[in-house]
Amino acid sequence: MSGNVGVVLVSHSAQLAAGLRELLGELAPDKVRVAVAAGTADGGLGTSYDLIARAIAEADGGAGVVVLPDLGSSVLTAVTVLEDEPRPGVRLVDAPFVEGAVAAAVTASTGAALAEVVAAAEEARAFRKL
Repeated sequence: MSGNVGVVLVSHSAQLAAGLRELLGELAPDKVRVAVAAGTADGGLGTSYDLIARAIAEADGGAGVVVLPDLGSSVLTAVTVLEDEPRPGVRLVDAPFVEGAVAAAVTASTGAALAEVVAAAEEARAFRKL
């Protein structure tokens, strides 16, 4: 699909992550692999180690992957996955879920390197709405 940095959305809610994925698809159509690891394997609210591991593999097009968790156990589960299954070029990013994902996807769509995509996501914390 692309050699751009991929994005993984880790959320407790499949609906929340699917909506954000849809938004990213409008902002960076066909340029960035966006994978979702949201909810539990049986469709409930929560996080899943296996879904996160699969989403990282799905988003990896060779240029790196940023993993953006929403909160709480999604962070802890993503950390565990990355500790158990370390992959070069995969970075867990401390950024606001929506704003960080938008900044990451838009930056990745330009062909930016992993470090630039991570920085853009992290800088989203300072975006002011008003």
